[in-house]
Amino acid sequence: MSKQSTEKISKVALGTGGPQVGVQGLGCMGMSEFYGETDEAQARDALDAALEAGVTLFDTADVYGRGANEEFLAPFVAAHRDEITLATKFAIVRSDDPHYRGIRNDRAYIREAVEASLRRLGVDVIDLYYMHRRDPEVPLAESVGAMAELVAEGKVKHLGLSEVTGAELREAHAVHPIAALQSEWSVFSRDVENTAVPAAAELGVAFVPYSPLGRGFLTGAFTNATKELSSNDFRQFMPRFTGENAERNAALLDPIHKVASAHGASLGQIALAWVHQQAEVHGLTVVPIPGTRKRSRVLENTAASRIRLSEEELALLEPIASQVVGPRYADMTFTSAGRE
Repeated sequence: MSKQSTEKISKVALGTGGPQVGVQGLGCMGMSEFYGETDEAQARDALDAALEAGVTLFDTADVYGRGANEEFLAPFVAAHRDEITLATKFAIVRSDDPHYRGIRNDRAYIREAVEASLRRLGVDVIDLYYMHRRDPEVPLAESVGAMAELVAEGKVKHLGLSEVTGAELREAHAVHPIAALQSEWSVFSRDVENTAVPAAAELGVAFVPYSPLGRGFLTGAFTNATKELSSNDFRQFMPRFTGENAERNAALLDPIHKVASAHGASLGQIALAWVHQQAEVHGLTVVPIPGTRKRSRVLENTAASRIRLSEEELALLEPIASQVVGPRYADMTFTSAGRE
């Protein structure tokens, strides 16, 4: 059961001085890899549905499909360039080893990465350019300084960071204004509330939660990745979704079921409504970017932006995150929580 609507979502400013965007964006990662087999025609229909629903922030990265996701988006971007805010990211480096992930934040790499993304996306300028992960060995002043050069040169309009601590956000913002901070934030994952969210609120930086649906787990789409998902689905390597952890975490969905039933909504819609309401709770702009490859899910997700949870319902969902077992990633080194 879920609510759906043809009404367009509202708009907000993406950070102080940032562009106006729909209050919900679309994460495009799964359209190219990570979540099992993809259907290109279905994914393109989902892009169209998102735009029709008022979604204007479309999020990709050079690491998704090793450039394939940016290339996939290029025709859509070309057809709707003036209607959308295009976000992409640099910093995660891959190799022929499918499990390898390296991080590069140095100036030379940033300049190389932006040129490659501009070429794949078929654009002259990127609206929002994120540093995808932080390499503590490279001074933030060097990385953000290099990103600021791209703004000065007209290759990038606004800067973003992903998975940084509050202290790192403040340090970066002092070098050049940061429009958005993208990190995992959901009713299951709330470590960002320690320092990152307060810093973003203080600085006027928008927060862009990725995985607001807990990579599908919060929708009830699966309960054990090992048993239910395909071998090319990377959730099989995430501690929360496998073995005993998955069983214990699935039981934590009970309060979400209760709230969903009261609203005639789906589990995912309640999870998204919770994220949207954190804007009021913490006093900052929040633009979640749930990912999907289906038109029906796009309409379901955007309708969630109009669901309002009561204080009692928020209180019912409040204890969930503290009971989750297993970290967000097997290796938390490259997350903000790993450096706090």
